[in-house]
Amino acid sequence: MKKIIETVISIWFKLLGKLPKKNLVYFESFHGKQFSDNPKAVYDYLKKEDATLELVWGVTRGYEETFIKQKVPYISRFSLHWFFVMPRAKFWVINTRTPLWLSKGKQTTYIQTWHGTPLKRIGVDIEEVNIPGYTKESYDQEFLQESKRWNYLTSSSDYTTAHFKQAFGFTGEMITKGFPRNDQLVNRKSHESKIMEMKRQLGIDNDKKIILYAPTWRETDHKTANGYEFSIEFPYDNFIETCGEDMILLVRMHYLVAQTLDTSKWPKDKLIDVSVGYDMSDLLLVSDVLITDYSSCMFDFSLTNRPMLFFMPDSTQYEQDIRGFYQPIQSLLPGPIIKEPDKLIEQLKNLGTIDYNKQYETFKQMFCNKETGTSAQSIMKIIKKEMSE
Repeated sequence: MKKIIETVISIWFKLLGKLPKKNLVYFESFHGKQFSDNPKAVYDYLKKEDATLELVWGVTRGYEETFIKQKVPYISRFSLHWFFVMPRAKFWVINTRTPLWLSKGKQTTYIQTWHGTPLKRIGVDIEEVNIPGYTKESYDQEFLQESKRWNYLTSSSDYTTAHFKQAFGFTGEMITKGFPRNDQLVNRKSHESKIMEMKRQLGIDNDKKIILYAPTWRETDHKTANGYEFSIEFPYDNFIETCGEDMILLVRMHYLVAQTLDTSKWPKDKLIDVSVGYDMSDLLLVSDVLITDYSSCMFDFSLTNRPMLFFMPDSTQYEQDIRGFYQPIQSLLPGPIIKEPDKLIEQLKNLGTIDYNKQYETFKQMFCNKETGTSAQSIMKIIKKEMSE
């Protein structure tokens, strides 16, 4: 029955794809669960610069709150309305893969922004696939078929471009102007008013140092009804007791584990869960220090030239048993690798005594050398060009 339904949907998309609306741009971020990331940056720019475009988001049921609150036009994914809108959109701006049975018509331009610079192996470069329902062969085949549908793919560096082409088997046109979400980080000085407004919304005093903890997920973590469990134990209690007077901790979990975090037992003036309802780029913009592990947010945050700590208690296992890295991380990261919770707290208490900039320029030159601060503008030019043809 599932195959029959998918076949019917595929035929429907093919038929309606022949009748595109030239000014319609469809957006989707993390499978319709967020108003965030590169699609949001493109949306914000287009909304400001071109009132002739019809902009609409696809949203998974249960995740509408942010869209309603911010008055963003949306339709529920897999609703009757959605089946008449998405296939007719002239442009798709999406940051993850989409099911192959959502057939893209030849007259639709698919702008794939992806969602970060690859430190971990991605696509067909993953040597062992641990995702339920996939074998290595089926995963690779599906990825390669998906990338054939992309007309454009954004990139932040020569490094990223090379690995995207290899890992995705991508042969379309690269947009090498950086990731749209990073435009505001490149142009950070012109966003002081936004930073102050974010602090106000979060209830953070100006004299507090903002620490952002943003780990990635592990494919080997146990799957639950709400997502995946997160197996790394962060020293929340120790942080609040030791650093809570001068610092505030923002916790941003990966979207696959965001529903499993419970912060109710900690005071909200010392720890804030920002996993849902906040754009990661905005959180990086407002933060003074980043704590992460293998997340690609490290590359984005480096554009701020601010300190980073790498909390990686499972680095050996992660590299050997889960994904593996494209580069040996120990010699590249512009900050200390920390495996023990107590040492993480010690590093936070002594931020001012450590030189975090030693590797910064080398790091940025390798991973961010195409960040121009004009990526969203470049995508708008592509959209206008394609509309006129």
